[in-house]
Amino acid sequence: MSEPVFFPLSGPVSLSEIAALAGATLPPEVDGEAVIRAASPLESAGPDDLAYMDNAKYGDALAATRARACLVSPRFSARVPAGTVALVTPQPYRGFAKVLARLFPSAARPTSLFGATGISPGSFVHPTARLEPGVVVDPGVVIGPEAEIGAETVLAAGCVVGPGVRIGRGCAVGPGASVLHAFLGNRVIVHGGARIGQDGFGFAMGPGGHLKVPQVGRVIIQDDVEIGANTTIDRGASRDTVVGEGTKIDNLVQIAHNVVIGRHCVIVAQVGISGSTTLEDYVVLGGQVGVVGHLRIGMGAQIAGSSNVNKDVPAGSRWGGTPAKPVREWFREMTTLKHLAARARDEGGEG
Repeated sequence: MSEPVFFPLSGPVSLSEIAALAGATLPPEVDGEAVIRAASPLESAGPDDLAYMDNAKYGDALAATRARACLVSPRFSARVPAGTVALVTPQPYRGFAKVLARLFPSAARPTSLFGATGISPGSFVHPTARLEPGVVVDPGVVIGPEAEIGAETVLAAGCVVGPGVRIGRGCAVGPGASVLHAFLGNRVIVHGGARIGQDGFGFAMGPGGHLKVPQVGRVIIQDDVEIGANTTIDRGASRDTVVGEGTKIDNLVQIAHNVVIGRHCVIVAQVGISGSTTLEDYVVLGGQVGVVGHLRIGMGAQIAGSSNVNKDVPAGSRWGGTPAKPVREWFREMTTLKHLAARARDEGGEG
């Protein structure tokens, strides 16, 4: 049985093109027309491969690599072995990502699972839906009445686009995802199984039962947002749920109704954000962070993984713990508890 190739190479890339993509310096004695055919980790790279290094933990692997070329920061350039071309750049990892996108363009976003072009047989597109040129629709896709899909967008097998939904140009919606009651900007990526626009968890509680509150808002997702697999974004109750441009959301994240997320935020896996909370621009939430409702997390704030946020967080601060607090205060508390536990253990042992 032959080994499958899930991400075919787009073709070799020259060292001069790599240097241009990565913002790296090509040594003057090196032939810029020499080509790289693949990208690999330091330890397994061979004479046709590009690697990168920007972490001191991998210094030994860098010294032993057999890669044809390596993207490396200035502080580690002296450790590149003689047989490897050192492509020095301030941001090796970012440069490596740009080269990977050049080498493996199909890996950057969900693509047709059927090798389809245009509207596939077996899809269900309502007659009143409007699709611009170049839209790809896989088998099993359902597009509802009055929906509009922008040019060059890909809808993978089994995804659902609800009535009146707007999806911009150059987007990708992965297999089995659903987009309802939502407007998506351009170049938005929605990975498989994500759920966008279902109703929020809203009930008027009472001893006689819990009365469901109709959720009549929308979800607004701006340009260049990426939404991970099986993430859920509820539509607003009476106002919109909003995700700002450039924000990146990992897998298995829950974003409740009326949440507003600013631009270029990073939200890692298994985060839960309760209703009507606001994240300003450039906020980072580590994995498994929980945020209670009706809070504001200020611009540039960072919350450590597994923390629970139960009050407003000032802009630019770093918090952690349960309940979350400034990291220095959190670390002092943890150190004090550690010392108290050690003292109690020692005193118990002496007794």
